[in-house]
Amino acid sequence: MKGKISRIGFVASMLSVVGSLYVYFVTGDENLGIFVGLWAPTLILATKEIEEMIEN
Repeated sequence: MKGKISRIGFVASMLSVVGSLYVYFVTGDENLGIFVGLWAPTLILATKEIEEMIEN
């Protein structure tokens, strides 16, 4: 289970980065692109916390 949660968090954070690049460059909404890009570290941190809660 632990490996699956890590993978899901990593994939979600990478999608956030790709999505932010799309929003930033393709749609031209720079602020929204930066905002979406900031989700990546949040998703990684949330994944680590969820793993820790499951282990305990």
